[in-house]
Amino acid sequence: MLSFFLRNLDMKKEFIGKIEQIEKISSDAFKMVILSDLQSVKCGQFISILCENKTLRRPFSIADFEKEANQSLTTILFKIKGQATNYLKSLKIGDSVDFLAPLGNGFEIDNKKALLIGAGIGIAPMLFLKKELNKRNIENYLITGFKSRQEVIKGSDRTIIGGTVLDYIEEEIKNQKPQTVYCCAPTVVLKGVDNITRKHNLKTYLALEKVMACSIGVCRGCVIKLIKDKKIANYSVCKDGPVFLGGEIIWE
Repeated sequence: MLSFFLRNLDMKKEFIGKIEQIEKISSDAFKMVILSDLQSVKCGQFISILCENKTLRRPFSIADFEKEANQSLTTILFKIKGQATNYLKSLKIGDSVDFLAPLGNGFEIDNKKALLIGAGIGIAPMLFLKKELNKRNIENYLITGFKSRQEVIKGSDRTIIGGTVLDYIEEEIKNQKPQTVYCCAPTVVLKGVDNITRKHNLKTYLALEKVMACSIGVCRGCVIKLIKDKKIANYSVCKDGPVFLGGEIIWE
């Protein structure tokens, strides 16, 4: 059944890419750059990689994307969490990577001053978004939080070490005066950002971090509840998201 759905995915395709770069960028995070025939992606979308000895693929946010003639370079960031990410860590430049892309809906980019928020590996799609906003000359400011100095991934305008980035959001809203907010982080941070930005009546895009099995909406393993038009319904993070509007998510 899974192969049937893969054959019928709209604008999604299986790619065999080649690793162009892999390097350690913090105490527990790695950067991987993949050369492939992937033609286009949106900020906030992700790829799903086939890992050795795993039936189901593993999802990774896109941290950068650059076209080079008829090919492209797709960058992901990953933390070592288990067998799959240890497998990725073991790969070398020139090794092949089997992945599905582009997956998910991605961010809608408003032509408005933006506050970007990331926590931990949630910085990945924020770096891609920041680069795109800069290309469009849209003013933006990225604040990120990490548990320790050793875990910091570079690229932010402000980095919070220890504690929680939530403690600084009110301050940054006051200082930066954003019109739109974007965030990718663990659930506790997303929920906090949602509560804060609703209080300030700010349009907010939240990219959820969720354990995914199929990554294409078949297994329904990453379902959440949203409220739209005063109606509550189930949505898959992988297919309907991972980006949702603030105020729509029913937090468990």
